Amino acid sequence: MSVLSELNTLLTPILPVETGVFSGVPPDEYLVLTPLTDDFALFGDNAPLMDVSEVRISLFSKGNYLQRKRQITQVLLNAGFTVIGRTYVGHEDDTGYHHYAIDVAQSYETEE
Repeated sequence: MSVLSELNTLLTPILPVETGVFSGVPPDEYLVLTPLTDDFALFGDNAPLMDVSEVRISLFSKGNYLQRKRQITQVLLNAGFTVIGRTYVGHEDDTGYHHYAIDVAQSYETEE
């Protein structure tokens, strides 16, 4: 399973989720997944053993985003994701959305 498919499965019951950019007319709250890095973190016998994928989850909300931020963070932690950063990006005056970013990492064993 890939990190994007895992996040889609985990987060879709909470809010609408898209990858890269939200297509269509966005609702008052939604999530956008942006892949950040894919690194080999552990090696053995000159071969990669672990693949670590990092993704930015952007929460866009026209209301109070704080409760939703806590909910998403708890769901991610309960599912075994590493939350590596949380940042308030800012208020987008032209759209009326608050933008909050949650960066996560997930490790996968490499396939032989």
